[in-house]
Amino acid sequence: MAYITGIDRNQAQLFPELLDEYVDAENPVRVIDAFVSSLDMKKLKFTKTEQNGPGAPSYDPRDMLKLYIYGYSNGIRTSRKLEKATYVNVEVMWLIQKLHPDHKTIANFRRQNKRQLMQVFREFNLLCKDWDLFGGEIVAIDGTKFRADNSKRNNYNKKKIDRQKKYIDEKINEYLNALDCGDQEPEEKPRYTIDEMKKKIEELKERKTFYTDLEQQLERSGADEVSTTDPDSRMMDNKKNGLEVNYNVQIAVDEKNKLILATDVTNNPSDQGHLNDMAQLAKEALGMEETATLEVLADKGYYQADDLKKCDKNNTITYVTHQTYSNGTGNPEYYSEKFKYDRVKDVYICPQGQELRRVNHKKDNPERIKYKNYKACAKCPHKDLCTKSKKGRVISRSCNQDFLDTVDARTAQNMDKYLRRQMIVEHPFGTVKRTMNAGYFLTRGLESVKAETNLLFLAYNMKRVINILGVTEIIRRIEANISLLLNELKNGYIFFFKMNPEKYITVI
Repeated sequence: MAYITGIDRNQAQLFPELLDEYVDAENPVRVIDAFVSSLDMKKLKFTKTEQNGPGAPSYDPRDMLKLYIYGYSNGIRTSRKLEKATYVNVEVMWLIQKLHPDHKTIANFRRQNKRQLMQVFREFNLLCKDWDLFGGEIVAIDGTKFRADNSKRNNYNKKKIDRQKKYIDEKINEYLNALDCGDQEPEEKPRYTIDEMKKKIEELKERKTFYTDLEQQLERSGADEVSTTDPDSRMMDNKKNGLEVNYNVQIAVDEKNKLILATDVTNNPSDQGHLNDMAQLAKEALGMEETATLEVLADKGYYQADDLKKCDKNNTITYVTHQTYSNGTGNPEYYSEKFKYDRVKDVYICPQGQELRRVNHKKDNPERIKYKNYKACAKCPHKDLCTKSKKGRVISRSCNQDFLDTVDARTAQNMDKYLRRQMIVEHPFGTVKRTMNAGYFLTRGLESVKAETNLLFLAYNMKRVINILGVTEIIRRIEANISLLLNELKNGYIFFFKMNPEKYITVI
């Protein structure tokens, strides 16, 4: 039986195949081409949108943007891999018409157009809004850690710096003592010669200067740590992978089609304090007023009174579970939530029925009110299960607790709605980190990683919309938008001609 054979590589063809024939009509790459071609690059302020000056021509920013969106959609993110793709990937050849920008040109485009890349994400979301792909009723907000381009080795805090300086001082003293004994007859052959030891002392002094500079940098900035490769990155707990140098990536996801409405990046490891800001960004993406009503779902990491009160002021209805605090013994029967507050008496009732009465709270922490009853604790047979304190148990109540109780009650009454949070918001992170190979940043600096994040989530949203509408329908809608815009411009020119006939030719 004969094998299926291909075309002879050396055989000339009378009618060469068109490049367009290598990309079928339903290929997602056609959506990238149609979307980017519809953008006003000059209005978006991309660099090199005009070619008026002398010198060699530059690459069209549209082609560079198409290349990046394709790369981030397919897990090809480094400039060198993108350069290689222009030679070996047929889809890329079709997309940018067989252009071959080098990796430096590709990297420079991303570096020089940070704000512009963020705006492109918003431009695509405007299309999604016009196409009624956002529900605009329920939004889920969450954060995750993305690894920064900075190793743990190149991250320093005061303790680490002191440890390194101490080690250097010990090594210098060790070499100095060895030099002092250099004139004596050694019992065994020394490891280093005198010249080698002098050289090592100088090297150690240079290293100590490096750590001293880091120490001064910490003091000037008031920060707890400093990263030397990417100064904006911070050490954070990455849950499964432990402590790593990361950024905290925030997203707001619309429930209807699981599309990302808004994103932000911070070097604060905590999610607390970001809920209202993300909710406002989501409202902006939905075209809503700042004080419009929007339901928001978030996990206990966002449970902070001041932030929740800002949401309440802006008519953002929050469903957030509260934090669970241990009692130190690890016995859940005596966690703080097991102590019931009696509003009439202004006391807490412990699981054993004893009353903890209010005491004057400290002036240095007016946001907390303390309740205790040491006499009852001293006689309680369950004291060791309740607290490790020798005196007895103390319950601390927030001055905002009445407000927090309303949030807790609302969340408890709508648990069916709250439980949809995980399904809505955690899918995008899994897709981006695993399918799109992007659990880490390639760029450095907060503004750069924000641009990279917007590029990532633009690619994610585009893939989602392709799955929802299909390639042909998206292209049809984009072309319809362009036709509508051209008609509006045409009508505008006609009106301008009627009012100012002598200027019509100039406008054209």
